[in-house]
Amino acid sequence: MPSLALYTFGVLTSPLADPAPLPREFHDRAGAVYRTISEHPGYLAHAVAADSEGGTYFDVDWGAWGEFAVPAWYDKGRTAETVALAASLSLWTGPRPAAEAIYTGPHREALNRRHDWFERTEHPSHVFWWVPEDVTPTWQDGVAQLERLHDDGPTPRAFTFHRVFTPDGTPSRIRGVGPTRYADGES
Repeated sequence: MPSLALYTFGVLTSPLADPAPLPREFHDRAGAVYRTISEHPGYLAHAVAADSEGGTYFDVDWGAWGEFAVPAWYDKGRTAETVALAASLSLWTGPRPAAEAIYTGPHREALNRRHDWFERTEHPSHVFWWVPEDVTPTWQDGVAQLERLHDDGPTPRAFTFHRVFTPDGTPSRIRGVGPTRYADGES
């Protein structure tokens, strides 16, 4: 049975190292959000640095998740003082469990504050794609899929909560979960 890969990417309004309240607030919430999501039914794994002894996303060993990569449109820093991004890469049993984890609890609370922390862009903030069982997607895969989604729109190879596809490419929906459930219509 294939797994569903999810890559998220956002450009922060200021560097993570900025001591101002908003970046600190975002950074301080991350641990609780990841803990809650990792306990959700349907969650399989997420990219965790194999060696977190230094620096930024760019400086650590991500093990099987590969070398860290960012979309071509990211034009901010790459050093500990200047990096202004948040990215995640995870595996799920399917879109419904991912949506339920993301649109509830601490992650939903964080989504409600996303415009405080993230720049608004014309680029997608997340992408799903199916991977064969026992395959670990890489950061480069996530970037490629996000850029494909941006260029081509949702397809069976790269899609969103708004337009879901089954592993065989059939269009599907997540009923009662996700964007249609919320007044702002965003995911």
